Formats: sequence, structure tokens, C-alpha cells
Amino acid sequence: MFGTVELTGIERLLRRDRMLVAAMIAVLIALTAVYTIAGVGMEMSALDMTFGGRMDAAGSMTGMAIEAPGDWSAGKVTLVFLMWWLMMIAMMLPSAAPMILLYTALLRHLPDKAANKIRAVAFTAGYLLAWSVFSLAATLAQWGLENTGLVSPSKMALTEGVAVPLLLVAAGAYQFLPLKDRCLAQCRTPADFIAHHHRPGMFGAAQLGIRHGTFCLGCCVALMTLLFVGGIMNLYWISGLAALVALEKLAARGRLIGRAVGAGLLGSGIVGLGIVVSS
Repeated sequence: MFGTVELTGIERLLRRDRMLVAAMIAVLIALTAVYTIAGVGMEMSALDMTFGGRMDAAGSMTGMAIEAPGDWSAGKVTLVFLMWWLMMIAMMLPSAAPMILLYTALLRHLPDKAANKIRAVAFTAGYLLAWSVFSLAATLAQWGLENTGLVSPSKMALTEGVAVPLLLVAAGAYQFLPLKDRCLAQCRTPADFIAHHHRPGMFGAAQLGIRHGTFCLGCCVALMTLLFVGGIMNLYWISGLAALVALEKLAARGRLIGRAVGAGLLGSGIVGLGIVVSS
């Protein structure tokens, strides 16, 4: 009887810990989503970018006719980087939550409870650090493309021309590459990933998080570049790509879904190239 009571108590404790970690992840997702929607520091919010701009006092749209490249000061670079990074956290953290929850649960079996909490934070921070590298690269790409006229400063999307279909073809082709398969396999099997790559200590936890983030980046990087097609702050594209990433990682037929999307992207890109060439 005592053993049964003790086991029940442990199960309740683990359940409570999982709920606490899940709640913290949900809060982080919510905060980053609100930041993204509000467009903190940007000329327009994501709502404005998605639904066509703000109404001025005369009742006409504002902010959508500005096509000259903006002043990319150090402050703007920082704000655009934060926009990208927090947007990536809001988009990617939901599909990474099962890995984080499993890793946190496994840490409960280790003796040092206080250190284990720090390791869980280090793992999550390592994962987010990997996406900060992508966010920096995306910021620099946006800066360069805007200055060359390939990205519209008002719509924050690629301008008309060959760039859009080429990006669609590239993203579609990436869905069929062995690198995509390898990275996606690591993301779809949390237990195997942790068993093969776990290292002890806080530094080992951070390394594990960085490794997981790197595989996640290798799995999803091509899809994330599609934000340049639909609009970097377009909520339809943000939510659609986040849902696709989650399906690829978590659904039973996720790989098949990814390949179907890749075929669709390839087809759309090829058709678009044909239209551009013939026009």
C-alpha cells in the first residue's frame, strides 16, 4: 500500500511539473505572438501588413505607398532582428514543445533537482539561440534585398519578377533533399534524439538545445524563406507556415505532407517562371 501511495505521489508531482513547463512554454509563445502581431518598433503592425494598412484621418490607407528603402540604422537593424527572432519563437516553439517536455521529464530522474531546472532552461535557450542565428541572417537578407529593390519596404515581400517563382522552386526542391529528411527525422523522434545526443551538465544541456535547434533549422529553413513571398509580417503566412511545420514534425504522415507541399511549391514556381519568361 505504501509503495502505491508513494508512486501515486510521484506521478502527481511529474504531472504537475509537466503542466508547469507546458504553461511556461504557452506563456512564451503568447508573449512572442503578441509582440509579432503588435509589430513593436515597426512602422506598421502585423495586422496592418496583413489587412492592408492603417486608415488616416481622411479615411484613406496609409503606409502602403512607401517604396523607397528605409534608413537602416543600428536601431532599425536591432528591431528587425527582434521581429524575426520573436516571430520564429512564436512559430517554432509549439512544434518543439514535445521535445522540451520530454527532456524536462527525463531530467526529473536525475538526483540534483535544482540543477535540473537550470538544465531545462539551458536546453530551451540553446534551441532559441539556433533560431537567433537564422534571424540575424534573415535580417541581413531583408536589408540587402530592400536596398537592391527586390523587397518592397511597404509590403515587406519580394517585388514582382523572377525572384518569387525562383524562391518557390528552391523551397519546393528543398523538401525532397536528403538533408531535409535527415533533419526532419531528428525532429520527429524526440526520445531517439535525446538518447543519441544527450550530454551531462548545464553546458551539455545547452549543446543539446543548440543541436536540436540546428536540426530544426535544417528542416524548416526553406519554408521560413517563404515569408519573403507572402510578406514577412503577413499573419496568414505566419500561421500557415507554423501549422505546416507542426504537421511535418508531429503528424503521423508528416513527411508525406511535406513532400506534397514541396510538389505544390515546385509546380507553382515553374508555372510562375513560365509566365515571367513569356511576358
